[in-house]
Amino acid sequence: MATVLVNDISVDIGDEKLNCVQAAQRAGVTIPHYCWHPALSVVASCRMCLVMVGEKKPDGSIAMQPKVVPGCQTPVKDGTVIQTMDPMATTAQKATLENLLLNHPLDCPVCDKAGECLLQDYSFKFGNASSRMVDEKNTPPNKPDIGANVSLFTDRCIMCSRCVRFTREVAGTAELHVVQRGNHSEIDIFPGHPLDNKLATNVVDLCPVGALASKDFLYKQRVWNLKTVNSVCTGCSTGCSIHLDTNKDVVYRLRPRFNPRAQGHFMCDEGRLGYHQVNSSQRFRKPLERGESGTRPIEWSAAVASVDRGFRQVSGVDPGNAWFVLSPFLTLEEAWLLASYARSVSPFVRIVSGPVPRVGEDDTYPKDRKGRPASNIKFTIRAEKCPNRKGVETIVSHFQKTPLSFGDLLQACDAGSAHFVYVTGGYSSAHPGFRVDDADKLSKVPNLIVHDLMPSALTDRANIVIPSAAFSEKEGTYVNHAGLAQSTVAGCVPLRGMRTDGQVFLDLLGRKGLVRAEEIRKEIGKAVSVLAALAQGSTGEFGVFTGSGS
Repeated sequence: MATVLVNDISVDIGDEKLNCVQAAQRAGVTIPHYCWHPALSVVASCRMCLVMVGEKKPDGSIAMQPKVVPGCQTPVKDGTVIQTMDPMATTAQKATLENLLLNHPLDCPVCDKAGECLLQDYSFKFGNASSRMVDEKNTPPNKPDIGANVSLFTDRCIMCSRCVRFTREVAGTAELHVVQRGNHSEIDIFPGHPLDNKLATNVVDLCPVGALASKDFLYKQRVWNLKTVNSVCTGCSTGCSIHLDTNKDVVYRLRPRFNPRAQGHFMCDEGRLGYHQVNSSQRFRKPLERGESGTRPIEWSAAVASVDRGFRQVSGVDPGNAWFVLSPFLTLEEAWLLASYARSVSPFVRIVSGPVPRVGEDDTYPKDRKGRPASNIKFTIRAEKCPNRKGVETIVSHFQKTPLSFGDLLQACDAGSAHFVYVTGGYSSAHPGFRVDDADKLSKVPNLIVHDLMPSALTDRANIVIPSAAFSEKEGTYVNHAGLAQSTVAGCVPLRGMRTDGQVFLDLLGRKGLVRAEEIRKEIGKAVSVLAALAQGSTGEFGVFTGSGS
């Protein structure tokens, strides 16, 4: 086993191939850096990570190199010695920071990056207290329209080149490049080729300072006011791990959260910007009941009682005429509770998975300049535009031993043999799950219950509409295309007077108390062998693989 000494702290790195920055992180020591990123090539251009490096000899003596070296570019091995507090290293770091700050504007009071800016953090921890700059700063013009979703504040840029390498190595589209030389170097786009690839906004996350900004988030909030929880993107079946940033129960942004089992370090722009319907004023806020004079709002208790009464009336005559549609946007726990309710009344009730929206084929990156995918895939945007098809299908197959499809339900509607249908939705407005002709067929059902977020052709035809909670308002588990189960945490309180989907299903079951996702996960793990990995309740930071993989 290889052992490295970092500031006299012994670190066992095993057989891993690490550089000085990574080895120091294992020891709890921060080596400041700007240009280095674990998902990008090493260029060692910012010179912020300069450290003293040496080697421990077999006789116990230590031989140090005479000069500082860039930690990001220097690999470690057994016996490597790293000193980050050596006077030569600290002097080099201070000099580098002073150089970076020579032309940097004092935009912190208005900059979106303030509060999570590495230039602020490193200046405070490693830099000088004052500047010796007396000359006029270089102030190149900003470029607010380098892309549809990204603005460039050129004067804030420290030329780390992370964004350039990302567009070349991960997106592959190479829209960004460095123009001019020396002190006049700038990031720019090629004429007529804006930064508009589907992964473009990742450069905002990569930028260590406030040079690249998201137009969607620009000047919306100060980051220290945001509440951040770990969640999962529901835009497609990749199931990107994300940070969900909210304030006062309003979602302001989604950011990728590193997960080596899911998507790695990044996320697509469609998933990142697909949260706006969560904040929509058009969302249902109270249950609605359709009568002869139109729809009217009703109390939650009345809605639950009406649904239960209608279901039991139909199942008491012929339970085969009662159907439940489990949306691929439900969490695993919600699907379990609703299917449990259906089976608690009759074993002959029919349970099917909801429609799975698909758009084209899987979109892989990097690509070349002509849009052709490369062989070394680093990121995939799935054609399947829902987060939990695998999980919901597993729950459905556990309860519904005779396989049925949503198409079978539509045929039953045409034949007049469906008398009660409970449809769950939650689909994205960009990729709706139900077509108008589906809604027309379902409108033939005498008792149609629709549980959804927003008005649609289907809710317009429902006897009872039950408002659904958004992904940001509930905790639960999603199983991605590879069978990876990840848990989410609620970042917002549901709209005033609202109930989460799981709470409604718990009420239908007659079970007292509030929904506790971890306890329901344990229940699922013990009952469904394919999901046995969930029996412990916790899925950990990176999720757990189940037997539902592709």
